[in-house]
Amino acid sequence: MKQNNDIVNKLRSSSLRPTKQRIRIAKYLFGRTKTFHFTVEKLNRVINQKKGLKKISLATIYNTTQAFEKAGHLKEILTNNNTCYYDTNTTSHHHFYDNETSELTDIKYQKIQLSKLPNPPKGKKIKGCEVVITLAKQ
Repeated sequence: MKQNNDIVNKLRSSSLRPTKQRIRIAKYLFGRTKTFHFTVEKLNRVINQKKGLKKISLATIYNTTQAFEKAGHLKEILTNNNTCYYDTNTTSHHHFYDNETSELTDIKYQKIQLSKLPNPPKGKKIKGCEVVITLAKQ
């Protein structure tokens, strides 16, 4: 019951209405101890695989994911094959992307050192820099 209240409070504090669908998706995403990387399609499969629960439409899952990302609860990660992944760990960190398994793995921020960054375009500043290292079989 406490998890339900925490989820509802998390949604409300982000100005998101705690609908049944949002609560169910949020419980799945944020009620875990490990970081979770996912595509909307993968989330759709796992959310809707449980028998006896009402199905949530792909559009609702997509819109909810976007709303969570805009609220700062998820981080969007684009891979080199233009697949959009989401990450429940919103702190600054890097990733390995395995082309073969389509999996993302976290790399601690301190494990990568960049010696030089380009100057940002006029009127812009660099907010952060996160690296995605693509892996392939040897």
